[in-house]
Amino acid sequence: MRRIMKEVTELVEGPPEGIRVILNEEDVSDIQSLIDGPAGTPYEGGQFRIKLKLSPDFPNSPPKGYFATKIFHPNVSAKGEICVNTLKKDWKPELGIKHVLLTIKCLLIVPNPESALNEEAGKLLLEKYDDYAKHAKLMTEIHAKKIVETAAVGGCGPVDTTKKPVAAAPASKEAVKKAVEKKKSIKRL
Repeated sequence: MRRIMKEVTELVEGPPEGIRVILNEEDVSDIQSLIDGPAGTPYEGGQFRIKLKLSPDFPNSPPKGYFATKIFHPNVSAKGEICVNTLKKDWKPELGIKHVLLTIKCLLIVPNPESALNEEAGKLLLEKYDDYAKHAKLMTEIHAKKIVETAAVGGCGPVDTTKKPVAAAPASKEAVKKAVEKKKSIKRL
């Protein structure tokens, strides 16, 4: 448990480029992160929520990895399960959470159609890359829009950052304070 907390704390304080880890203080074995779609890929401009579920005997057994964000990718099933050797036969106890997250990000850059969980995506990647890229880009635009916390602007939910606000009025200190208090009270529920 100490190792997990240490790794997660290090990732929260100094995350790898394009990866943000979300700390779950109630269950440290439930690790969630946001991975930015890498530049030059059909996933560019998207932000993907990843969930790692650690088993009770972690690090002796690999975590289970899932995309919580819907994605068109050969190595991701319709249910979000991730197929990558690091999470299966190539797992070693000395590999950590950071390594797993970096491997998943690399999978967005270089998919492996030979071990496809999504056969349609794997086949398109091998036979008609342009069609694969169009489909993946469309799914990214629909399902993986970048979001930000809105407590600083007076709201309490995610906001689509791809659209400009119609009228951006600066939030008063009171409004921001109320939003933060509201968010804290919602968290307690």
